[in-house]
Amino acid sequence: MRSRLPPWFKKKMPNGVLMTQMKGLLDDLCLHTICESAICPNQGDCFSKRTATFLILGDICTRNCTFCAVQKGIPPPVDRLEPEHVAEAVAAMELRHAVITSVTRDDLPDGGASHFAETIRILKARSPALTVEVLVPDFRGSQEALRLVVAARPDVVNHNVETVPRLYPEVRPLANFERSLWLLRKAKVLDPEIVTKSGVMVGLGERREELIATMAALREAGCDLLTIGQYLQPSPQHHAVIRYVPPEEFDQYAHIGREMGFRDVASAPLVRSSFCAAELFERAKHS
Repeated sequence: MRSRLPPWFKKKMPNGVLMTQMKGLLDDLCLHTICESAICPNQGDCFSKRTATFLILGDICTRNCTFCAVQKGIPPPVDRLEPEHVAEAVAAMELRHAVITSVTRDDLPDGGASHFAETIRILKARSPALTVEVLVPDFRGSQEALRLVVAARPDVVNHNVETVPRLYPEVRPLANFERSLWLLRKAKVLDPEIVTKSGVMVGLGERREELIATMAALREAGCDLLTIGQYLQPSPQHHAVIRYVPPEEFDQYAHIGREMGFRDVASAPLVRSSFCAAELFERAKHS
């Protein structure tokens, strides 16, 4: 892990009181967030604004991606009260756009799709005006699992390809790039009105032309929204940062993506999958 970050990563200290309040709310409801589990650099900003990305199906993943800080191992049983607890947290935080993600649960017959669907249904029932974005795993390519999620009517189906295909064996060894494209494409077939979204990290060793080709493949699959952010190494045991991409290069990728036809692109060093998710969704609706 590199000890010194470029100057464009400097951030203000978050509001400690609001951080403590948010942590207390989440702990009381026995909820996890990807903000904490993935060591997101934006956690302080988001918690200070009383928002978070909920991590359902536990906080232990069955896959071994080398970029991710989430714990790996054998997950605990699914908490059947979790959807209700997420809805309570969303109400307490007064969210207008809720983002729900999960660890990958290859140990479950449906990969956790029914749990996603139940969470979406409860959120929609309690807050009809709420928009819901789900960041889902690939469900091992199960069409039935994806159908369960889409049938619950989320407003956004997000699935990250994370990196360029060449790096999958070392970065996402149990994933498949074409399977991820299939999921995004199939979500549109199941519900043409749904907004699809994906995310890519840079700095893992990809080449510029590979990244642009990956963006083009996502657009060809009908992906509406794209996030691009700098990979940061969680620990010395994780994949190394090969390069810190300067902000002006991120601006170039945003321009290229919009020219390709994405409804919008969020591209900057600290952008993550749920970065300004509500605003990105609003821009997609009106584009």
